[in-house]
Formats: sequence, structure tokens, C-alpha cells
Amino acid sequence: MTTPEPDHRAEIFDIYKVAVEMADRVSARRGTANAFFLSVQSALITLLGLNMPARSQFPWWGSLAVAIAGVTLSAAWWLQLRSYRDLNSAKFKVINSIEQRLPIQLFADEWQALRGGPQPRWRHRYADLGASERLVPLLFVIAHLILFIGALTV
Repeated sequence: MTTPEPDHRAEIFDIYKVAVEMADRVSARRGTANAFFLSVQSALITLLGLNMPARSQFPWWGSLAVAIAGVTLSAAWWLQLRSYRDLNSAKFKVINSIEQRLPIQLFADEWQALRGGPQPRWRHRYADLGASERLVPLLFVIAHLILFIGALTV
């Protein structure tokens, strides 16, 4: 790729700064959404767990409704995480393409260092936050199913 003319470099850098800021805002929104879902799910599981002794008087369909609500909330959370991952992937493709026109490539070099650098023996490759982050809604699905089955056996 050809190096941009010096008078265009400032414009390209300004666009780069906007793109990086937009990616950072998406990450911040993702963090806020995670906090919301985690709070709601934790409250729901806590309430169900605290009421476990009284649930023998609770109709089975009530437990089913709560389980469906929890599983649905988990599914919405997981889908939202996937959407944020896709959105950030697209943003960083754009950022990396802009970096090719700049004298240094901060994000591209960072990813190269993470993916190509030596890893501890217990880990074979860099595990991004999104991979572990998407496990949490699945764990809540399991918790809701266990609580529902437990309610049926009480």
C-alpha cells in the first residue's frame, strides 16, 4: 500500500481516532450490558434458591415459567454477546486497514504479539475475553434447569 501524502496523514489519523473511540464505546456498552444481565440473573437465582423450601407449595408450572424466563434471558444475553463480538470484529478490521496507512500499527501489532507470542504451558493459545464471557449465560441456563428439576422433585 502506498504511503499517504503528508497532508492526508492528519485526516487519516483523525478518522483512526474516531474509529478507535467507537470501538471503545462498544466495549463499554458490552460491559454495561453484562453487568445488567449478571445482576438480573444473580437476583433471580438467589430468589429461587432462598425460596427452595417453600417451593413445594409452588405449582410446577410456576417453576417452569421462572425457568423459561431465566433461559430466555440467558439466550438474549448470549446473542447480544455474539452481536457485540461481531460488531467489534468489524470495527477492528476497519481500524487495522486504517493502520496500514499510518507509520505504526498498534492494534495489529498487539494482536500479533498475543497470538504469536509464547504462552504458558497450561495454555496453548491466547483466549480472548469473549470466549469465556459467552460461557456465563450457558452456566445460568444450567442453573435454571437444575433449579427447575429440583422444584419438580420436592
